[in-house]
Amino acid sequence: MEEAPADEFFAAPRHPYASLLLQALPDAARKGKPLVAIGGTVPPLWQRFDGCRFAPRCAQSQPGCHQQVPELRGSGHQVRCFHPLTADTGFLPEGQALAQPISPPSPPSSAKVERPVVLHVEGLNVTFLSGGAWFRPLHRMQAVRDVGFVLHAGETLALVGESGCGKTTTGRAIMQLLRGQPQIEVSGQAWWHHAGQRQDLFSLQGAALHGARQAVQMVFQDPFASLNPRMRVHDILDEGLSILRPDWSADRRLARLLELMDQVGLRPDALPRFPHEFSGGQRQRLAIARALAVEPSVLVCDEPTSALDVSVQAQILNLLRELQQQLGLAMVFITHNMGVVSYLADQVAVMQGGTIVEQGPAEQVLGAPSQAYTQTLLAAVPRPPR
Repeated sequence: MEEAPADEFFAAPRHPYASLLLQALPDAARKGKPLVAIGGTVPPLWQRFDGCRFAPRCAQSQPGCHQQVPELRGSGHQVRCFHPLTADTGFLPEGQALAQPISPPSPPSSAKVERPVVLHVEGLNVTFLSGGAWFRPLHRMQAVRDVGFVLHAGETLALVGESGCGKTTTGRAIMQLLRGQPQIEVSGQAWWHHAGQRQDLFSLQGAALHGARQAVQMVFQDPFASLNPRMRVHDILDEGLSILRPDWSADRRLARLLELMDQVGLRPDALPRFPHEFSGGQRQRLAIARALAVEPSVLVCDEPTSALDVSVQAQILNLLRELQQQLGLAMVFITHNMGVVSYLADQVAVMQGGTIVEQGPAEQVLGAPSQAYTQTLLAAVPRPPR
């Protein structure tokens, strides 16, 4: 669709599709505003194209764009478009008028809103054990050490750090996925605040724990392992709804599934298919839809957008923002993507070697980090030229 020297491309993309892709990138400058997301769905590869491939999703398209395939034109900076962008039609970021965001930005409020606490983690420790049999000495490896944080309704806490620092283990421990597993010791409290009551997730049993499953959901990092390969997409998504929302009828559950398909950028014909028929990014969208299906109040996200292209990532981030505004959804967002952190996070906790070394408001931690480790992480972030 477009080919150009890198500096020239990032400074002034000429194809509407390329411009929208760049506008979909999250950063601190767009915080509090919806990201630009390309409307519609990606056309299937078996489709025959009689015109421009992007015409059905392009706000710049003219009748001729649907009838003739454009050629790659230009010298040095080539673009396959009948109506390429110019300084008059708008480059990045003025070109944002080319696409409509999913929802309008919320009006600013001068009043400080007091948000209720929904999750309070105290003294979380996770230790992995090995050996201890057949005359082998017992070895203890503490993966998470004295981790604690407070999460409010409608707030996002970003948990960042190098691979292997304990971020995912922290999320799995909060979700009670390590409970009862051999060779794993978990201690601490995760206080879940609901309906004026405070309950420790680590002590809940039976029906009480079952009820908490609906309110606290997780998006796993690996979509290949988190979806049952023997079940169709409809059954995977409907399973959680039928168990955690038994009061919903089958028609209401189906309507909810169709709504989720649209929200995560997938066509309705995805429902009767199996997970192996999708790409990694599409599987991750299915995993996100499954977690959101039961309308949780707390969402633990383990690298949920790492396998997504930038436009679908923008759709998902916009969706999460909308749910925060409408439902007060609180999120623990585990990620390496500092652009997503600067766009989405209200609070940031930096982990190193299983413990939190720095924690505070996102503007403070990202703008003026006090720890050398945090400074090193931020310095390592690659950024496109502007």
